[in-house]
Amino acid sequence: MSRTSSDGHISAPRPRSSRTRPSTWLVILAACAGQFLVVLDVSVVNVALPSMRSSLGLSSTGLQWVVNAYAIAFAGFMLLGGRAGDLFGRKRMFLVGLGLFTLASLAGGLAQEGWQLLAARAVQGLGAAVLAPSTLTILTSAVPEGAARARAIATWTAVGAGGGAAGGLVGGALTDALSWRWVLLINVPVGALVLVGAARWISESRAGGARRLDLPGAVLVTAGTAVLAYGIVQTEAEGWTAAATLVPLLAGVVLIGLFLTVEARTRVPLMPLKLFKVRSVAAANAAMFVCGAGSFGMWYFMTLYAQNVLRYSPFVAGLALIPSSLSVVAGSKLAPRVMARVGAKHVAVVGTLITAVGFGWQSTMTAHGTYVVSIMLPGMLMMLGAGLAMTPLASLATSGAAPGDAGLVSGLVNTARTLGGALGLSVLSTVAASGSRGGTGAEALTAGYGLAFRWGGFILLGAVVLMLLWMPRASGPVLRRPAASGPIDERRDPAAPSPAAASPSDD
Repeated sequence: MSRTSSDGHISAPRPRSSRTRPSTWLVILAACAGQFLVVLDVSVVNVALPSMRSSLGLSSTGLQWVVNAYAIAFAGFMLLGGRAGDLFGRKRMFLVGLGLFTLASLAGGLAQEGWQLLAARAVQGLGAAVLAPSTLTILTSAVPEGAARARAIATWTAVGAGGGAAGGLVGGALTDALSWRWVLLINVPVGALVLVGAARWISESRAGGARRLDLPGAVLVTAGTAVLAYGIVQTEAEGWTAAATLVPLLAGVVLIGLFLTVEARTRVPLMPLKLFKVRSVAAANAAMFVCGAGSFGMWYFMTLYAQNVLRYSPFVAGLALIPSSLSVVAGSKLAPRVMARVGAKHVAVVGTLITAVGFGWQSTMTAHGTYVVSIMLPGMLMMLGAGLAMTPLASLATSGAAPGDAGLVSGLVNTARTLGGALGLSVLSTVAASGSRGGTGAEALTAGYGLAFRWGGFILLGAVVLMLLWMPRASGPVLRRPAASGPIDERRDPAAPSPAAASPSDD
């Protein structure tokens, strides 16, 4: 009787169902863990920067490249990583990217020279670019459409936001309790565990049809941005007319020009230029680029101010920035409700204006400032505005694109913001150095940081003018499109997370 029951048509599906459910959530756990590591490593190094500088003898220029090496490689190869997942398999690229990221973290944590740390950070960014685009695709492939998928995506979004918010606190705690090296080394055991779990739990999937990998395009845009950023940094020591400045600036422009030429001629481009004929796509990406240039350096300068001027420990500095990290989540949650009433364009403009006001407030900091007035309140204002602005910008960027291009356009938004941020950090670091006039005392450093925040505010005001003059007004369907399911969700590039996850703390 028991054999008949176990072989019967009715009872057989029940054991399979009970086995499938934990398996599905294990897939979600693995995908979210990969996303958490990628987002965490954007912000976790910030509070460790002063310790890295004293340990490895990094210059102020080298210090900003600890951030930029990761950001430029991540953004430059992000779209290539998504294409590679479609072509070679999402699980395979997830494992390759995570393996590369983990090994680079080990190399960075063991670095004995500044150049070794910078090289490891660049390889980390490459690994993250290969890994990140697969996380959401793997998740949506594992969960059927409907309420279950919505809950899974919400979990993925919360993990991304949590990784950005936790970065400062985790980095500060590890730096204080152990050393700055553990900010990177902690990725090794976690990455190894996720690798084992992903290899067991995740099933392979890939897109149908023949697709070609645009490796020349990815290399050109990454190299062009890096060389351009290096040229901007050189102005600090050499001036704008020196050959050491002009040569890399010119080379960067030439490389980006070659990238555009390749994209115009290749059969399967990394960044189809035809998309920029759609006004909303072009304007929103330009706005994201400029907003990133203005706001990306916030965490960098806030951390240096807290530790170098106010003498906070790394842990206290990370703790001090938590209210700002939570504010961007609040702004992202509030934005859709306001968009439904006044439209995406207006919310983007208001959010950017609020961020600019916060930058102006932050620029008034003093060498003897208090936490509430000099860090907490202006930081919360800056990040609340950033959260308000990102959601409508992402919505506008996808509103005019065909459904089949939705994932690519979303990836372009995140790429534009990160590349703009990397170049912006180079500019603002040069501004800060000129404002401090070579001084290393608290007053001189504060003057430099304050000037950088003022310039950041001016750049954000430029983004407001750009949006007012160029960006089309949002319509009702724009607000409904992100809720669509099916192919749009499946193809969306997870490197451009839902607005709540794509916080500046991810930068």
